Amino acid sequence: MRLGIKILLGYLLIFGVGFYFLTYGFLGNIRTRYLEGVEEVLVDQSRLLAGFVAAEIADGRRSAEKLQAVFDEVYDKAFSARIYQLEKTTTDLCVYVTDAHGIVVFDSRNPGLKGADYSAWRDVYLTLRGQYGARTSHEDADQRYLSTLYVAAPVMVGGQIAGVLTVGKPTANINRFLEIARRQVMRKAVAAGICVVAISTVFMFFVFRPIKRLTDYANAVRLGHKATLPRLGSGEIGEMGRAFEKMRRALEGRAYVERYVQALTHEIKSPVAAIAGAAELLEEEMPPAQRLRFLDNIRKEAERIRRLVERLLALSAIEGMQALKQTSRVNPAETVRQVIDEIRPMLANTRIHVKLDLDASAPIFADPFLLRQAIFNLFQNAIDFSPVEGTLRVSLIQGRNDLTVSIEDEGPGIPAFAGDRVFEKFYSLGRPGSGEKSTGLGLNLVREIAVLHGGDIRLENRRPTGARALLTLPLAG
Repeated sequence: MRLGIKILLGYLLIFGVGFYFLTYGFLGNIRTRYLEGVEEVLVDQSRLLAGFVAAEIADGRRSAEKLQAVFDEVYDKAFSARIYQLEKTTTDLCVYVTDAHGIVVFDSRNPGLKGADYSAWRDVYLTLRGQYGARTSHEDADQRYLSTLYVAAPVMVGGQIAGVLTVGKPTANINRFLEIARRQVMRKAVAAGICVVAISTVFMFFVFRPIKRLTDYANAVRLGHKATLPRLGSGEIGEMGRAFEKMRRALEGRAYVERYVQALTHEIKSPVAAIAGAAELLEEEMPPAQRLRFLDNIRKEAERIRRLVERLLALSAIEGMQALKQTSRVNPAETVRQVIDEIRPMLANTRIHVKLDLDASAPIFADPFLLRQAIFNLFQNAIDFSPVEGTLRVSLIQGRNDLTVSIEDEGPGIPAFAGDRVFEKFYSLGRPGSGEKSTGLGLNLVREIAVLHGGDIRLENRRPTGARALLTLPLAG
């Protein structure tokens, strides 16, 4: 599992556990908060009604009958009150009054309970002793949330407790409010969770995108591709990326020098030995024709060394590029014609004909000099392997997003053992007839140029004979 996914899952797990306990604790306490609010109101109601009853008793009036008539009328009267999402149609408040000994003298809901002994009930018992009296009774043992909250107040007459008035409020409507509140809290909790997951995912994407870029860059360097350090910002990841780039350059520079010194030493041994041998022989007496032949060998080997050094310098300059420094819109057909003009002496010496099909001339973005070098090397390779008076067929093939320069020769083609190595540095096949080999840098140079341009180079056999070089480059735009 990827590190980013692990961190995201860990973060979401921590958040989920914390959010669960926060929501669970809130929902667990919300009932208590609702009941506290209701109880506070019942305290005021009980004291107001207790004051009313005390005034009635002090005046010598019988308040029980009067209270019963009032409550009967209220209970029987229909009404409708919309309280947010709850529609209230009945009065569920109940009141009972006991005397100083806890005997019921009035019960709004159950008049038949008059004379019952409530002295042991908590609300009556505590209030008669001058304390705050309240209780909760469950009407149904199977449903613990269906209960009634009772709050009592003393009936004071002449400074003495003459009785207790208790106000009761069923919690059925409270339960409805709680259920509504729970649904709203859960909906918001789910919405908040989704938002957190979405924001966390986006956040982790932006955090790990530079790491992914840096990983891709490191893999490209490992595979030997042309790679430029991506934009990583100015933070710690950016500093790490720049440190990687400096390390890469240092290691590449050291390995590059060692590799080229070894390659140059190896490749130059043969011509140097040939020159030295010819020079020793020239010190001896020999016929003029033989002397000219040895001098010609010295010139050829010297020319071979010169071409090797020039190709190495050109290749090292291209390999040192991470990207093209400047490009322009180039007409590939015009570039092909320019190269043909340059190689006309080689074509004349070998009496090779060139057939052109350059109708597909869509422009490409390229470095004109490097593009000419690539096409020149492909032509030179095709001429070296073409028979005398052979024909080269050059065509431009336009695709949806790219354009291919195709150069076909009538030579022997590519041997099976060399198919995977023709683009290797210093690898060369013997030319037909003479058996001479080139520097082995031409096709490698073409590949480096193609990669710099974001293109590709392929070399394949034709039927029945010959080879075809395909240089593919992206179109402009």
